[in-house]
Amino acid sequence: MDSYKITEALRRRLDIERIRPMQAKMMDTRSSAVMLAAPTGSGKTVAFGCYMLRRVGEPCGKVQAVVTVPSRELALQVSDVVRRMASGLKTTTVYGGHRVADELPTLTPCPDIIIATPGRLLDLLQRGALEIHDPATVVVDEFDKTLDLGFADEMRRLMRRIGRPGSLVLTSATPMGHAELPQWAQRPGCQTLDYSAPAEKSGHLDRVEVESPVRDKAETLADLLCALSDAGQRRTIVFVNHRESAERLHELLRRDGIESALYHGGLQQTDREAAVARLRGGSVPVLVATDLAARGLDIEGGIDAVVHYHMPPTADDWTHRNGRTARNGADGTVYVITAEGENIPDYVVTDRRWQPAPRDGRGIQAPMATLHINAGRKEKISKGDAVGYITAHTDLNGSDIGLITVNDHSTLIAVARQAADTVIAACSPHKLKGKRVRITLL
Repeated sequence: MDSYKITEALRRRLDIERIRPMQAKMMDTRSSAVMLAAPTGSGKTVAFGCYMLRRVGEPCGKVQAVVTVPSRELALQVSDVVRRMASGLKTTTVYGGHRVADELPTLTPCPDIIIATPGRLLDLLQRGALEIHDPATVVVDEFDKTLDLGFADEMRRLMRRIGRPGSLVLTSATPMGHAELPQWAQRPGCQTLDYSAPAEKSGHLDRVEVESPVRDKAETLADLLCALSDAGQRRTIVFVNHRESAERLHELLRRDGIESALYHGGLQQTDREAAVARLRGGSVPVLVATDLAARGLDIEGGIDAVVHYHMPPTADDWTHRNGRTARNGADGTVYVITAEGENIPDYVVTDRRWQPAPRDGRGIQAPMATLHINAGRKEKISKGDAVGYITAHTDLNGSDIGLITVNDHSTLIAVARQAADTVIAACSPHKLKGKRVRITLL
């Protein structure tokens, strides 16, 4: 089926000329097994989407293609791209972290394409809520991360249950040898497409060492973040190695008046979605995160800087963290905060040193605020409904409202910080689409 397309919205997000060779190569591939290595932000979702859609037929009441991903966030991002390409086909996304009951209605009628985390998809199959038999294509996106996160057994059981797909695609940000593949992923004649080398049009990545005068780097981080804010850098991700460290650092920044959001695997899915929405919408300038954020986060508008507060445990972690910035042709900067006596791995390479000026007690406040409405997609709320709700009861118009994110049971709306209290007071007495809702500052 050749009904796939790249919409104008996707064109604005992707450097189409840069990804065209990879896309064309995937389209021309006749092999029933492909290993695609390409860095984050390179457009490999579009490339494997074209390959997959060429093998999918007209809607026929059965699942024809399966895409598995290692994280909930990546499931949503892959779904966003594939839905725009798969014209006329039903695409359903399922993942853990929210109620199965919310997903069951999306499985009737049967989807043509299903995008899923391995555990949730296996659970639905075991419940009998979904049947998949010998699909045309299975794509295992971020294959290496899928194994690293411990999904090897789920994938083995999943592949055994759904039968032998007509074609199999394994993607990763870095090349993998065939000898490393588990038995279920081994296919004769597997073709390797390696686009892991940086493209000529990639943005410039500046790697900077920042020395902390003491072992505890928190004060140096605060100085650095204020300096970045002064320089107009709007979005920064600070990487740490443990959830406890992320919690501690997030609290320290809050006490210092530096607004940040928290992101790690121990949080509820709704809290993780809210953290990303706040960063995307401009209501926080900093995301404090574990390596869960090193893959699968695609922030429209880009990340200006990545800060390694802790040294990345592996060379792959160094690569994937850095891959959050300098995407789609934009420039970016990586900062590595070091302390005396700290062991710096060989793979952590910087281009220069720099020391930010002391912040003198200053904090950082974002220009936007994010409002939370306790109704979302499952309550039939759309972005247009959210805009209408606010403009009907305030003096704001559509151009005064920023990013809107509609989740299953919530809607997040970015507005100018000085207007947030006014919007809450004006809208709270009124219903949204006939429903009594609660609107609060997130």
